[in-house]
Amino acid sequence: MLAYRHAFHAGNHADVLKHLVLTQVLRYLGEKDKPYWLIDTHAGAGGYDLHSRHAQQHAEYLDGIGRLVERDDLPPAVDDYVEIVRQHNPGGVLKHYPGSPAFARALMRPQDRLRLYELHPTDHRLLLRSFGGQPHTEVHAVDGFAALKSQLPPPSRRAAVLMDPPYELKADYGRVVAALREAVQRFAEGVYMVWYPQLQRLESQQLPQRLKGVAPKGWLHVRMTVARPVEAGFGLLGSGLFVINPPWVLHDTLAEVLPWLTEVLAQYDGASYLLEQHTV
Repeated sequence: MLAYRHAFHAGNHADVLKHLVLTQVLRYLGEKDKPYWLIDTHAGAGGYDLHSRHAQQHAEYLDGIGRLVERDDLPPAVDDYVEIVRQHNPGGVLKHYPGSPAFARALMRPQDRLRLYELHPTDHRLLLRSFGGQPHTEVHAVDGFAALKSQLPPPSRRAAVLMDPPYELKADYGRVVAALREAVQRFAEGVYMVWYPQLQRLESQQLPQRLKGVAPKGWLHVRMTVARPVEAGFGLLGSGLFVINPPWVLHDTLAEVLPWLTEVLAQYDGASYLLEQHTV
């Protein structure tokens, strides 16, 4: 149950999409002076050594951030995301990939609050070492699904939630829906970002439709498919994010970026993307 470690996948195409969206959401929330909270239910280690044996086992980052970091033709939103990665790699050599907490810290202001949850003992220890002493930041070795309700609504009535469990257990799909439903009931105004893997698995394929039933005030769904399906049915084809209460500018930003990004990260000729939105 606690076998998954993101270090094997750090910086891959799924991280690119997830952290691109996270960057845009936090930029938007930071436009108002009033503080906001970011609650990361599955924070991982917070940052990853791309030269470690874990990252080098499949070197997935080479087909993700590795295809972007040295380019000089990045669209503005992609450049904004990549610049944060560059800040973690002084000297210009790609050695480190920041996790979601590191992206958050790069974008959040002194008045904002960061709440991080991670159950894996090794990753929690690394997360605590990097973020435990930072101001307005809490790091907990607690189940993020269960803890979410205790954080909502935040005193400032402004918050974003990032939910990206490993989905190694089929039960995670149901737990995502249940946790999100309860969170929206407690705090309908929050921005909720749910990352999911695109797999040849029914639970993965059905998740976006299930999430649409939990979003009373509008949603955005983005998915990027970069790898060819294989006959055995295994492997990560791509990934998606389902955003409840998305910033109003997010759809247009992604519509401009996705054709370019999909072409650059494609691993076969049939790579594609999906962008859909519902507003009320």
